[in-house]
Amino acid sequence: MNKVEIKNGTYRGVEVNGVFSLVKPVQTGTKGMFLTVQGQGQFEGRDKIRVLVDNKDSFEYIGGNPVTDVKQDVETDEQIIKRIEERFQILEDMTKATINSDVRAMIVTGPPGVGKSFGVETELEKASLFEQIAGKGLKYEVVKGAMTPIGLYATLYKHADKNHVLVFDDCDIILLDDLSLNILKAALDSGKRRRIHWNADSSKLRNEGIPNSFDFKGGVIFITNLNFETLKSKRLKDHLDALQSRCHYLDLTLNTMRDKILRIKQIFNKGDLFVDYGFSKETGDDIIEFMDQNKTRLREVSLRMALKIADLTKVHKNWRALAESTCMYNRKA
Repeated sequence: MNKVEIKNGTYRGVEVNGVFSLVKPVQTGTKGMFLTVQGQGQFEGRDKIRVLVDNKDSFEYIGGNPVTDVKQDVETDEQIIKRIEERFQILEDMTKATINSDVRAMIVTGPPGVGKSFGVETELEKASLFEQIAGKGLKYEVVKGAMTPIGLYATLYKHADKNHVLVFDDCDIILLDDLSLNILKAALDSGKRRRIHWNADSSKLRNEGIPNSFDFKGGVIFITNLNFETLKSKRLKDHLDALQSRCHYLDLTLNTMRDKILRIKQIFNKGDLFVDYGFSKETGDDIIEFMDQNKTRLREVSLRMALKIADLTKVHKNWRALAESTCMYNRKA
């Protein structure tokens, strides 16, 4: 059996280093890169464990690379950052296209707290600057949380005109409702005319002066944490397939722990992350390094978590101890 020397790894938040018998070479999962090795009785008596590693410099095969069918090509940090930058540039371009009515609808998926909503809302605010200065009604609306089918119908009517954009941000509940889904399918139909009907009497619609049918010419953007391509629920997958066939689908490809950490470093290095805090770059560096070192213990690896920890620097000089108590799972590293 081949051996591997792990120089810097973790298993369930516990630091791992040393020489181990290799079961499977490096692979990439939802939490990042990992090696499968013999536990050697050290880890809760488990025969095999998956040890998380940051990059190829964190381990070394003893006796050369093992023969395997597993893909050995691993992205460098620079390649990952470039990939992420390209995806967020696409998000910006597609949002502009939706505002200009060149694109009818888009689905944006990625983990929470990586800047999906910020990127979309920034472009919408830029496009609506004139309306804001003139005190006119905005041509976009961001919907969060629950929404009834009749509420969806009324909101689509409000933004039915060309160049209007309706954004559903973490509003996945509407995708589970058959009536809401049928309304959305009509709004996003590929035909020249997108006619939406409400075939039931409603005092709400009468009171608000909303007709029982109208043509929808606006755009729709869905922002979600759901990955449509990995869902296991058949009912939900069928619903989302019907929606996906009518929309452009953008996966921001932030699927691993390493991706998320590099995204946070990317925003920090651009100077956009802690712009409102007024502390030194050294303090910012310390926060990012702290997150990187404790990424397997943090309750969430996200831009929001970085800001939470930044808040703690204003509370006490020993902010690391506060972060360990309030931002991490209760287990020792």
